Amino acid sequence: MAEHESLEFGKADFVLLDNVSLEEFMANLKLRFEKGRIYSYIGEVVVSVNPYRAMNIYGRDMVEQYKGRELYERPPHLFAIADAAYKAMKRRNKDTCIVISGESGAGKTEASKYIMQYIAAITNPNQRAEVERVKNMLLKSNCVLEAFGNAKTNRNDNSSRFGKYMDINFDFKGDPIGGHINNYLLEKSRVIFQQEGERSFHSFYQLLRGGPESLLRSLHIQKDPKAYTYIKVGGQVKSSINDGADFKAVADAMKVIGFTTDEVHTVYKILAAILHLGNLTFGVDGDVILIENPKVVSVIGDLLSTKHDNVEKALLYRTVATGRDVIDKQHTAQEASYGRDALAKAMYERLFCWIVGRINDIIEVKNYDARVHGKNTVIGVLDIYGFEIFQNNSFEQFCINYCNEKLQQLFIQLVLKQEQEEYQREGIPWKHIDYFNNQIIVDLVEQQHKGIFSVLDEACMNVGKVTDEVFLQGLNGKLAKHAHYTSRKLSPTDKSLEFDRDFRVKHYAGNVVYSVVGFIDKNKDTLFQDFKRLLYNSSNPVFKAMWPEGKLRITEVTKRPLTAATLFKNSMISLVENLACKEPYYVRCIKPNDVKSPLLFEHERCRHQVEYLGLLENLRVRRAGFAYRQTYPRFLQRYKMISEFTWPNHDLASDQEAVKRLLQGCGFDHDVAYGKTKVFIRTPRTLFSLEEQRAAMVQRIVVFLQKVWRGTIARMRCRRMRAGLVILRAYRRYKVKSYIREVNRRFKNVKTMKDYGRHVKWPMPPKVLKRFEEALKNIHSRWWAWTLIKGLNPEEVLQVRAKVASLEALKGQRADLGLQRAWEGNYLVSTRDSPDAASSFTLVSGELQRKDKFMRVLFSCNVRKINHFHKAEDRALLITDRHLYKMDPLKQYKPMKSIPLYNVTGLSVSPGKDQLVVFHTKDSRDLVVCLQGMLPPAESRIGELVGAVLGHFKSEKRKLQVNVASPIQCSMNGRKCTIVVETKINQTQPEFTKGRSGYILSVPGN
Repeated sequence: MAEHESLEFGKADFVLLDNVSLEEFMANLKLRFEKGRIYSYIGEVVVSVNPYRAMNIYGRDMVEQYKGRELYERPPHLFAIADAAYKAMKRRNKDTCIVISGESGAGKTEASKYIMQYIAAITNPNQRAEVERVKNMLLKSNCVLEAFGNAKTNRNDNSSRFGKYMDINFDFKGDPIGGHINNYLLEKSRVIFQQEGERSFHSFYQLLRGGPESLLRSLHIQKDPKAYTYIKVGGQVKSSINDGADFKAVADAMKVIGFTTDEVHTVYKILAAILHLGNLTFGVDGDVILIENPKVVSVIGDLLSTKHDNVEKALLYRTVATGRDVIDKQHTAQEASYGRDALAKAMYERLFCWIVGRINDIIEVKNYDARVHGKNTVIGVLDIYGFEIFQNNSFEQFCINYCNEKLQQLFIQLVLKQEQEEYQREGIPWKHIDYFNNQIIVDLVEQQHKGIFSVLDEACMNVGKVTDEVFLQGLNGKLAKHAHYTSRKLSPTDKSLEFDRDFRVKHYAGNVVYSVVGFIDKNKDTLFQDFKRLLYNSSNPVFKAMWPEGKLRITEVTKRPLTAATLFKNSMISLVENLACKEPYYVRCIKPNDVKSPLLFEHERCRHQVEYLGLLENLRVRRAGFAYRQTYPRFLQRYKMISEFTWPNHDLASDQEAVKRLLQGCGFDHDVAYGKTKVFIRTPRTLFSLEEQRAAMVQRIVVFLQKVWRGTIARMRCRRMRAGLVILRAYRRYKVKSYIREVNRRFKNVKTMKDYGRHVKWPMPPKVLKRFEEALKNIHSRWWAWTLIKGLNPEEVLQVRAKVASLEALKGQRADLGLQRAWEGNYLVSTRDSPDAASSFTLVSGELQRKDKFMRVLFSCNVRKINHFHKAEDRALLITDRHLYKMDPLKQYKPMKSIPLYNVTGLSVSPGKDQLVVFHTKDSRDLVVCLQGMLPPAESRIGELVGAVLGHFKSEKRKLQVNVASPIQCSMNGRKCTIVVETKINQTQPEFTKGRSGYILSVPGN
């Protein structure tokens, strides 16, 4: 039974129903449809209900779920039956076929496409280009055949109006290498007539609505379908079909398959010619019949590549041979209209058959030698019309229903045969099964001399005027005593039948009343020989190929052509023989309602289809005796956890003994039979009981396995973590040792290096030693600095400390700090800055040292400052370790003011190249000066001044605030003001001037 579906969705396999009855069957079918389960099984038959909505159950992930799996391992699906057919073909080297049946709108065409897509998806794993080409052509052929063979009906927007059987050929590796298509009974009457709300074949509307303007102009047609008599009914129908997009898809598909450009254009010409034919009208002028719109004849002649005079003659006259004489017999208006319509139908039918033949020429297996390449196996896919019962049933419905009788006969025979053979193989006693054998109905139709087809053919061969009524009289005469045939003449009291019109056949699916109107004409399928010669003599080679019989002259004697009924009967017999020699698989399609609703399940509608599809018959055959059977190993694999004797593995002599022990332990031994390779279970209850016990045990087993597996995973994780920790520790030790050894190697001779290792590149440390590396670099830097400093005298040490202090305070804020030169500090004693006054300054500074007891001079320099009158004056600046002195250089450096150094709270300098410095004091009497008189003139001493003062403050552990700003805020004589620095070109020395909010320092700009 199908796994992974609980009973809330109903029984996945109808074989498991408790009671085999129509009521239970319909209830289960309805439940599964309402729960969104559109597929079910009857044994190995798939029952498919059209969902009328898109379902996400056909993707690549779903293909993988069914690929290579047994039929009942997954829930019911088309892919399961397709995979079963493919496996039988590949593993057992058997030809197989999939028969898809059901009425119009039940989803047969979609089912066949999904089966083709599945086979394409699971083949050619090595992506061989030739196989991919064949697969692509096989898939594209569906698109082309749908365009020319399908139409919108009141039941279905994409109804197949022909039967199709496709053989797909596979090589010994299971890859598709070609194929062949047979088509049956195209509904060509749809070309000239459609019922209200229906359309003609898709191809006409695709051409009109999707063809480019240039193409339509060349064919002399317009986009509006209502302009053409044959298709104007369908042109008024509103539909969701996108004809424009479909036209492009079909054109692309024909190109992929291998149709040439000329062949495709010829196809369009034939479609256009048929449309123009429908617009032809005939009139009478006295005794002469004529065409009322002769311009259309010229257009038709151009499209058919023949002279328009010949077209006109073929439409108005019929050439008749009387002995050796040949005469042209003029048609009546009625005969001309009949001939026109017959030509249109014949042209479309020949076109369709030519397209099928052309596809076959391209996709057929070529150059295949079984001795070299291995056996060529086949999967056949039959998509054929289902049983039809309409308000008015004519010749086409009779043929279709005969076809279904033949297929139902084959179906029951093959299912019975398969069952009987399996029972015999397994040694299980076979008991007779009662079922309806529809051979009597098949004989009613096809029996020689007595069958309906024979009576119809005899009527058509009679000389003189033969009518449908004559045919009905013949049926009444030969079939009067047949249990499955009746008419009004044979049942005078049955008012549901009309005199001289209706007859009833009692089919396996129910009674069908047929109207004999049109049977004779449709069976004769008369097409005047003049049309055949006309098209054969066309200059277009495609027309010649389509009408080979047109080469015969009128005086040449030919056999009477086979009737449509005989041709169809022969094709059905051939089809059944073909299917009988293959291993069959079945898809039965059901239409849930007539309004295409995804929610509505019409009980009576579906019951009728279940009956005429023979599903209950099939179920009874499958359920005869035993509801379920399975091989011993697979049965044991599924249910072995139920018994202690078989779990986890048995030690009995065979799997058969193990299954017996299991079923005896469960108390089901009375409800089973043991075959040679399979166990047979009689009632579904036993199977459900086994499933319930299995489900309960599986839950316990899963919990146990989860516990064991989680423990195993935890232990494995713990071992991995321990091993990882050991490896990590060892690796860390290795990396640390390697790093330390490398550092030791690189810095081994650092003491003897010229720069004490400053140029040496540090090796990349492991992450764990990042902070260690930083500490190591810091140690090396300190050692390097100590090594450099320890050789310096006290003055040089002070100078280094001053430079460090300056760098810390001004780095990144002023460009030139003067770090690269020697800092002299006391520049006024130098003859370089003031050669004439150096001696005077030396005397004054000596006196100040004796007086104020300072230990050393920190800095001295000539400056420019502002006096009390806001005027700039030249002064000298002396900074000692005790005081800051302002001196007058013009009066031999006489001290003018001294500021105790402890009274200085901070320094402010600008970020530019100027030499402005402001000394901030506690009493808000800031000293604003600009250093000057430097040699060379561009030398900057701001960095030196800041470093000397700041270094001294640090040595005494006092704080000094250093600011870099522009403009500089200060206080002069208790009043706040601002110092702004400006650059002036061609100015020789710094100059202070009064500004709005303070002072402006103008400095040279060159």
